[in-house]
Amino acid sequence: MRYRTLGRWGVQVSEIGLGSWLTYGGTVEEDAAITCMHRAYEQGVNFFDTANVYERGRSEEVVGKAIAGWPRDAIVLATKVYGPMSPPDQPWPNDRGLSRKHVHEQCEASLRRLGTDRIDLYQCHRYDTATPLEETCRAMDDLVSAGKIVYWGVSEWSADQISHAVSLCRAHGWAEPVSSQPQYSALWREPEQRVLPTCADRGLGNVVWSPLAMGILTGKYRSVEDVPPDSRAAGEGVAFMQRYFTQEVLDAVAEARAVAEEAGVELAQLALRWVLRRPEVSSAIVGATKPHHVDANVAAADLDLNAEVLDRFDAALAGVAAS
Repeated sequence: MRYRTLGRWGVQVSEIGLGSWLTYGGTVEEDAAITCMHRAYEQGVNFFDTANVYERGRSEEVVGKAIAGWPRDAIVLATKVYGPMSPPDQPWPNDRGLSRKHVHEQCEASLRRLGTDRIDLYQCHRYDTATPLEETCRAMDDLVSAGKIVYWGVSEWSADQISHAVSLCRAHGWAEPVSSQPQYSALWREPEQRVLPTCADRGLGNVVWSPLAMGILTGKYRSVEDVPPDSRAAGEGVAFMQRYFTQEVLDAVAEARAVAEEAGVELAQLALRWVLRRPEVSSAIVGATKPHHVDANVAAADLDLNAEVLDRFDAALAGVAAS
């Protein structure tokens, strides 16, 4: 495993991180999820990412059980705050967003579910237009000062929102955000326009999600008419895949798969290496439902591919990529 710093900050995260969206605490049995996390840890993964809203806290609980026997200092534990956690049929008026009240209450709840005394990276899951940015930034600084969190970051914030937050924190001497978590893959390149350059300029690292485009870049899907029965596209997860799940995209992925086969690597490994070619990317967050998925993805961190292979992969998908 190789490690990178989070932008200009000292903490180092594994190039491959393990996430739990749509999996742990939900579609994946608890024992299987814990097995995957343990395999990742054994392979050198130290960055584990979750969120309070994933299965309404169940994902954090599963992650907490998985890490219970590990040296706490050996990992970088990340979770998020923003979405509602109250009962859907009786929502509480303050149970969403990034107000000081919601942030502090949800931090305490996440700490309990994770079974830990601190969160290494606490991320604002979305930008809150209803709360003054200074309130959110100060709340995060308070949590840092209290030792409840070590660093804080953002997820799916625009370049201007990120830049404003950094400027505000620097002006007041508050702990500033150290990371951004955008969606980024060879099929979703929008962050290249402004988010990645802004993060590089302002000193944030990027821990990107869905680097395999919801599994499309594993090569498991050959036709929109022939979907593996145990795949995400065969269940509720297909709702998140619509932008990719077209025959035009799958045909382009077939070309990319040929490039990978010629290079002697798996398509998913090549897709991860493509994401990690950018120095602004600190870690690529993958999901895994079985231990061999972990093994294959982690292997991408040790690959050394020449520029020609990456360029051919890039060219195969450029025409169908969202940018």
